[in-house]
Amino acid sequence: MEEKPQLTFRGGVAVSALPMVFFIVWAITICLSGAPDVRGLALGIILGLAAAMVLVKGDRWDYCEAIYTGMANRIGTVTVVAWLWAGMFAQVLRSGGLVDGLVWLGMSSHVHGGTFTALTFLLAALFSSAVGTGYGTTVAFCTLMYPAGIILGADPVFMFGAILSGAAFGDNLAPVSDTTIVSATTQETDIPGVVRSRFKYALTAAIPALLLYFLFGSASQEYQLVNLSLAQDVSPLGLILLLPFALVIYLAMRGHHIIVAITAGLATAIPLILVSGLGTWQDIMHINIAEGTLDGALTEGIGGYVDMAVLTLLILSASHIMRVGGAFDKIRETAFRFIGESVRRAELVICAFVATLNVFITVNTAAEIAAAPMVSDIGKRLRIHPYRRANLLDAITSALGYIFPWGGGVLIGYVTLNTLTDSYPALPVVNPTEVWMMVFHGWFLVLVMFGAAATGIGHERE
Repeated sequence: MEEKPQLTFRGGVAVSALPMVFFIVWAITICLSGAPDVRGLALGIILGLAAAMVLVKGDRWDYCEAIYTGMANRIGTVTVVAWLWAGMFAQVLRSGGLVDGLVWLGMSSHVHGGTFTALTFLLAALFSSAVGTGYGTTVAFCTLMYPAGIILGADPVFMFGAILSGAAFGDNLAPVSDTTIVSATTQETDIPGVVRSRFKYALTAAIPALLLYFLFGSASQEYQLVNLSLAQDVSPLGLILLLPFALVIYLAMRGHHIIVAITAGLATAIPLILVSGLGTWQDIMHINIAEGTLDGALTEGIGGYVDMAVLTLLILSASHIMRVGGAFDKIRETAFRFIGESVRRAELVICAFVATLNVFITVNTAAEIAAAPMVSDIGKRLRIHPYRRANLLDAITSALGYIFPWGGGVLIGYVTLNTLTDSYPALPVVNPTEVWMMVFHGWFLVLVMFGAAATGIGHERE
């Protein structure tokens, strides 16, 4: 039975979208102004929630409680936990000198510029496909591969885009990814079959993306960071930390939970760093009596994402307001009137609806959950195969979550790059408004799915 709106607004159901619309306008404005500060973005969505509250009919108690309910969404919890674990792991590997080792390896093997950028895309795609978290992949690769790539002559914008593209690839294809699981279960089908059926779409988008990163991923001039001397300071010793990195991939591919896999990686990396002399316990964790703080790689890995966690929870609140306020239902009614009995129109509407929700709901799994019921209803009505429905739903969600400047994947990468500036003062930090066009795999994946819907290629009946 269709859920009725639980909140009513002066001005109709469209007002329930006001917090998200205000946030998007606010985000674009401050990003284009050169200040994509996460706390500033959080202020924008708070102001949007406050503005909609003024227009609530009747008692505003239910509206305030709906904000809490949206924040309690499990998707937000899963996302934040992935950031924290991945952040600790990446910072520990960085403190042990893995970046130095990667630079040494790149110099010794003459892998630099566009070649290194393309390699980063491939490795990020592999890692995200194994661990199932695109956000965690973004954190790890921005921490480790990005500074190494800049030293080796990769273009900063293309390098950031390659990392986001690799994260989107795995978010779409990984059997243990939240988006994969949601797309399969909401369309009432099996995960292995869904993954096999979508590989052709992912590969079609990945090949031209890889080629573009190879051709255009070199910087016009080679950046050098004052903390790392290319001639003297880098050594291959840090490459030993590829062992815990590989262990995390192995455990994830064997079906272990991502928290278990990364914890095992931490438990392996820290002793390796201490025994090999790559670092001391002070580098991992120590009490700073003068400042009254607990410092080190572990706390640095956590601290950079607190503001982003708050922003994510607020975004989930605003998307919940849209649902209980009836905005989603209105869009759904309009879509059904347009479709009629046309399968082609149905699939194009599914693509457009999913893309539209990803504009408003910037945490991609949350957007997918919001879109899934309508995708299921349309698909069952016109007997579209569950694999096809799940692929249209997941591919566009996974792609757009790493494209829009206000998207969760882009912002978590931007936050991560900012956390590196203390260690690498000369590191260029790419603004979210600069990178969105360079997420090639994401764009190609969206085009592939819209093209498949428009032409009927790959269509199956139930």
